[in-house]
Amino acid sequence: MPFVVLIGAAGSGKTTIARAIAQRYPDAVQVFHFDRIGVPPVEQMIAEHGSGEGWQRAKTLEWMARLAPLSRSGRPLLLEGQTRLAFLAEGARAAGGAAYLPILLDCDDETRSRRLALERQQPELANEEMMNWARHLRGAARRGGCEILDTSTLALEQCIIEVVARLHGDSPAGTIPP
Repeated sequence: MPFVVLIGAAGSGKTTIARAIAQRYPDAVQVFHFDRIGVPPVEQMIAEHGSGEGWQRAKTLEWMARLAPLSRSGRPLLLEGQTRLAFLAEGARAAGGAAYLPILLDCDDETRSRRLALERQQPELANEEMMNWARHLRGAARRGGCEILDTSTLALEQCIIEVVARLHGDSPAGTIPP
C-alpha cells in the first residue's frame, strides 16, 4: 500500500491534520513531519545545497529513501511537509519505485492569511511569496493529476476522515489516485 504525503504551503493545514491523526491513531498510523529533520538558516541551505530549493530537494530524497522500506511493513505511513511533487517523484524513483500517494492540502489566500497571522501568530509568513508558492503547488498538482484537498471550509474532522481514508487505500468518490 502506498504511503501518503501531505504537501502544501504554510497555513494549509498539513501539520494540524497530521498531528490530529497521530493523536487519534497512535498505534495504527506512523506519522512523520518533514521539518523534524531541522530547518537550517537559508545561508546554510545555500552553502550546503546551493539554494533553499536544493536543500528541499535533498531532504525530500532522504525522506523518500527512509520511508520506502518502512512502507513495506504494511503499516500506514503519513509524511507531511512543504516540498515539490517533482522532488517526491524523483525520490520515489531513487528509492526503487516507492509507492506513495501525494495529496496537496490547499486553501484560499484569505484563509491562509488568517491562519498564519491569527492562529499561528506568524503574520510574516502571510506574504505574497507564500501565496505565490501556494499557487505554484496548486498548478503543479493540477498538471500532475494530484489530489487536492481544499481545507478552506472543511472542518478538521472532515479533513482527518479524508486523509485516513487514503491511508487505508480508499479513493475520493469518482477519482483514481495518481
